[in-house]
Amino acid sequence: MTHGPRLPRALHPGAWWVWALGLAVAASRTTNPLLLALLLAATAFVVAARRDSSPWGRSYRMYLLLGAVVVGVRVVLHVLVGFGYGGHVLLRLPQVPLPAWAAGIQLGGPLHLESLLDAAFEGLRLATLIVCLGAANSLANPKRLLRSVPGALHEIGVTLVVSVSVLPQLAESVRRVRRARRLRGDTSRGLRAVPRVALPVLQDALDRSIQLAAAMDSRGYGRAVPVRSATRRLTGVLLLASLVLLCVGGYGLLMTGGGLAAPVALVLAGGALAAGGLALGGRQWVRSRYRPDAWRAAEWLTAGCGLACAVALLVAGAVDDGSLMTSMQPLHVPALPPLATVGVLVAALAAVTAPPPVDHRRRHPAPAPAERLALGAAR
Repeated sequence: MTHGPRLPRALHPGAWWVWALGLAVAASRTTNPLLLALLLAATAFVVAARRDSSPWGRSYRMYLLLGAVVVGVRVVLHVLVGFGYGGHVLLRLPQVPLPAWAAGIQLGGPLHLESLLDAAFEGLRLATLIVCLGAANSLANPKRLLRSVPGALHEIGVTLVVSVSVLPQLAESVRRVRRARRLRGDTSRGLRAVPRVALPVLQDALDRSIQLAAAMDSRGYGRAVPVRSATRRLTGVLLLASLVLLCVGGYGLLMTGGGLAAPVALVLAGGALAAGGLALGGRQWVRSRYRPDAWRAAEWLTAGCGLACAVALLVAGAVDDGSLMTSMQPLHVPALPPLATVGVLVAALAAVTAPPPVDHRRRHPAPAPAERLALGAAR
């Protein structure tokens, strides 16, 4: 038997989010610009290989622009009000004297190379976090993600999915408005074109919200069955306790320089309590799922690639934290830690483990020239 190419199908959206969260955890553990650049390259490679032709699939570029803006704002703020340190002075700006209670903050003054690079690397880390989450938003279908949310978190899931899908829908609205303006011969650009684009985009967003509300109402959103008050209280206690444990454990994992035993134990305990609370809370919601998304080997492999990247950087930071954090005193060229580099390369394998996406533009192929002539003659 010969094995042909894999059939296109949509990967489970939860697998993409687990993969992206693993990369985000890895990015939060380092300020090494080489590792952050590798993470950005890995996300770009996977998005380019596995995104579809949907509106949210074309939103990755906007997250890249948002990340670039974050880096630029971080550097500008450091130049204006940052605290400079280091032995290499790039230029001297006029300095504004401040009172004693504002110690540690300076307006202007000498601009040091070390502090400027430190601010740029911190901004790059935040930009990488944004791009990682943007990659998940570009790869995962938010509508299918809503169907995978547990019943106890159905209302919160609706809110999150709608809020997350706002940016891709706005990008698609801006693209349609620009196309319509070009067809009408309007060639204005820059700031003068903003009022002409903003009003139609706002109207389109309002129309979409009304259509979404009508669709949810027609499908019976919000149906619930009566449950005992004791069960409702127990569900709230379990979910609240799990949220606290997960937040504290997640903060311990993201904090650099700390141990891993206690945060991992808190995360596991919070996950166990959350599973119990979701199981109890899901009983009061009546939901029907048409063709639920399956979790197969491709989902396990894709999610495992992202988790392996996070584990690799967590272990590398526990063994040698200095390899992940760029030292500015003394100033030197950062190196690539072997274990962390392997983890990022494993994360890029999601472009291979995930099946090819369904291209909606090829479902109805264009007719051949002879068929078009026959259709024209028939008309």
